[in-house]
Amino acid sequence: MSHIPPLDPMVAARKGFRELEDRTRRFWKEVTVAPHGEDGWAVLLDGRTPKTPAKAPLVLPTEAAARLVADEWAAQGEFLDPHAMPATRLASTAIDRIGQAREPVADEIAAYAGTDVVCYLAEHPTPLVKRQEAAWTPWREWAAREMGVVLEPAVGIIHQPQSEDAIARVKAHALTLNDFRLTGLATAVPLLGSAVLGLALEQGALSGEEAFDLSRIDELFQEEQWGVDAEAAERTEARRAEASLLERWFSALAQ
Repeated sequence: MSHIPPLDPMVAARKGFRELEDRTRRFWKEVTVAPHGEDGWAVLLDGRTPKTPAKAPLVLPTEAAARLVADEWAAQGEFLDPHAMPATRLASTAIDRIGQAREPVADEIAAYAGTDVVCYLAEHPTPLVKRQEAAWTPWREWAAREMGVVLEPAVGIIHQPQSEDAIARVKAHALTLNDFRLTGLATAVPLLGSAVLGLALEQGALSGEEAFDLSRIDELFQEEQWGVDAEAAERTEARRAEASLLERWFSALAQ
């Protein structure tokens, strides 16, 4: 089973956001949101709209999404901490990058359907196989029923080609999304290693924690057998927090 590298526009946007905000001292007191013409809702710092790394105004399509971002700015201390601003990073990526790269981003999302984690069952041990089948089969069925994405399971790690139709349907759905939802999906799918789980999260069929737990059944089984060290646990919790943030992101964009 192949591993797909992170999307170039997403990596570039994260790097630009870190460089722009690194060691920036807090210069505002009040954080609010307000309508911004027909564009949506702007985040305001003492009445002024902050800029993305590409110098575009930080404007989101819904009030709830703007408030999600505004809450991150309000929670900052003396210096900006980019790691504590994931919704701001998503918004900046959507504004600065995704509109220029929708087709390749959708292609990369769809490619995950060809190597989807929920399609690869272990050969052994039997308890793990049973756990995978019980957890993943309903979501392959959901994808077929709700999204028209029919994926075939495989046993072992040898690549199982999926139908061109299934991959095309994932791409087609991705391209129906606005830049903000597409950014969320492009973040969720690599995080989960699964187009199916990413779509279920984007559609509100799974919570962030549920999708994350489903994505790491193999890891959890190994931890139960051999234990887990503190560093690995910290990485896992950071990824879990990102999945939960994506749930709030999609929910805010729908309001």
